[in-house]
Amino acid sequence: MQNNNTIVTLLGIPFDPHSSFLQGPALAPDRIRQTLHNGAGNYWTENTDNPIEHEHFQDIGNIEFDNYLDIERRMAKVLTNGSKALTLGGDHSITYPIIRAYQQFFDDFEILQIDAHGDLYDEFEGNRYSHACPFARIMEEKLVGKLTQVGIRTFNPHQREQVARFDISVVEAKDFEEKWKSLSFEKPLYISLDLDGLDPAFAPGVSHHEPGGLTTREVLRLIQNINAPVIGADIVEYNPHRDISDMTAALAAKLLKEIAGKMLAGC
Repeated sequence: MQNNNTIVTLLGIPFDPHSSFLQGPALAPDRIRQTLHNGAGNYWTENTDNPIEHEHFQDIGNIEFDNYLDIERRMAKVLTNGSKALTLGGDHSITYPIIRAYQQFFDDFEILQIDAHGDLYDEFEGNRYSHACPFARIMEEKLVGKLTQVGIRTFNPHQREQVARFDISVVEAKDFEEKWKSLSFEKPLYISLDLDGLDPAFAPGVSHHEPGGLTTREVLRLIQNINAPVIGADIVEYNPHRDISDMTAALAAKLLKEIAGKMLAGC
């Protein structure tokens, strides 16, 4: 259980060199913040919490780092003082060094990955640190005990082999309606939310449009029904170059508030 000294730290990691198709997610942290604070909405969640103005919430801006693997060192500095981090990416490759940092401070936790893609390739286009590979790295290094993937709709044979190899729990998009209520998390939870987990109709501002995804309401319901302590999260793969009238930025800002509210529960 969180204590009343817990700080939830919002930070940006503007990194997208490991994107395989289009660049643009490096611009996401600033664009999401602009939308969060533009006055079109407010800071309240659907459960009438205000995480953004909470005394235990802080935004430290975008962090600086020397290279990709240096993200781990910078994230560890954020976590050193007992903070829990809510990170705005950036492409999905950032999750691997983030989790390496988390593993230094949290002994036993799970990951919930919301995504169109498994991101389990052993390597992709010759790059073992591609945004298509972070969960292969996380699982082969045994950084977490359990990974649950939700919304997946692009598995190929190699990735299905990886699911079996690492004993990953999967609720594919085609099975979401009948299976999502059976999801349970027994340990503290880290949420990794790739915005392409949602259908492009709800999140056009992503690099990889994959039809048949989750609705905004389904993702909100999933987050709101989590009953485990949420110790951290990342929101990744927003590409402003592909957005329409800031629709996806507004979605990211809403999901940020809902996740931050979960992280602050009990403070």
